Amino acid sequence: MMMMFQSLTYYLSEQPPIVGFRWSHSQSWGNTWSFVFTSIAAYIGFSLVLHLLLLLLFRHRRPLPLGPIPALHSLAMALISVTIFAGILLSSAAEIRDTRWFWRRSKTTPFQWLLCFPLGTRPSGRVFFWSYAFYLSRFLHTLRTFFTILRRRRLSSSQLFNHSILIFMSFLWLEFSQSFQVLAILLTTSVYSVVYGYRFWTAIGLPSACFPFVINCQIVLLACNLLCHVGVLLLHFIKGGCNGIGAWLFNSVLNAAILLLFLNFYVKRRNTTAVNGDLLSVKDKDI
Repeated sequence: MMMMFQSLTYYLSEQPPIVGFRWSHSQSWGNTWSFVFTSIAAYIGFSLVLHLLLLLLFRHRRPLPLGPIPALHSLAMALISVTIFAGILLSSAAEIRDTRWFWRRSKTTPFQWLLCFPLGTRPSGRVFFWSYAFYLSRFLHTLRTFFTILRRRRLSSSQLFNHSILIFMSFLWLEFSQSFQVLAILLTTSVYSVVYGYRFWTAIGLPSACFPFVINCQIVLLACNLLCHVGVLLLHFIKGGCNGIGAWLFNSVLNAAILLLFLNFYVKRRNTTAVNGDLLSVKDKDI
């Protein structure tokens, strides 16, 4: 068991490509402003074109069969989320171990570091490697939009907005070495691993939960993010500054937008199901 843990630690936090990672034009694919804006525009544009083509070519509203593709996507996203969670957790432990001597001088605790990077932090090393992996995984996450369009013949503007924001926020984390990103990735990947595991579970025909499982997971994630944002703000004033606070402020605005979208969705769904008399008919697939 110890040997297996040591091997896992090496492969996820001690390999040279992980330890020596740098967010730079020469080493990182997709790290320019033009790339991220072009990618988001292409994602939105392709979604709109696909939706319009289906409306023109197929008058009926019957879903197009996708076979096992959505289930395989859910399984892949669950495994990727688990890997990123384990990787950044082990990498954070290694960073804490290697820099503890410096923190004693600045009177910084590991939890404070998770919320508030010291001023001058550069986007290099273990945790930023996994932040980069999380950024790339956001593009794979957008495939759910196309599944929704093909299966349900519906283009959700909130889904487009949410996925676009997640791509842009994860780009900002790397570009500005933004504080709070380690905890944000730990929280998000832990929730996503459960959510996508549940989606795979139901996609292969196994019984679903008797309550809106995905919605409850989203509520937990949003509540934890809100608490952590308050912690970052407090530490920024107590410690005399957190790295990337400007990007964090913009990130907070985007998070607030996601929260408003989610609350709007939740209220609409609750009202709809209340009229139908069945609160459990809320569909997790819409998130």
